Amino acid sequence: MKVVDVRTKTDDELKTQLGDLTKEAFNLRFQQATNQLENTARMRAVRRDVARIKTVLVQKAADAAK
Repeated sequence: MKVVDVRTKTDDELKTQLGDLTKEAFNLRFQQATNQLENTARMRAVRRDVARIKTVLVQKAADAAK
């Protein structure tokens, strides 16, 4: 996911996607703990996507506060 894609979405869409990614991160951690995780790079991608979404949400909130 690219930052440009994240910035074009509404706050509600971002919050929904953030919830989905959080659930996916939990499932990936669980799979890793039970040695069932095949694609370990997906954990890193999900973490970074969560960080991107959180950053954009904070930036949008700061812009709205001005």
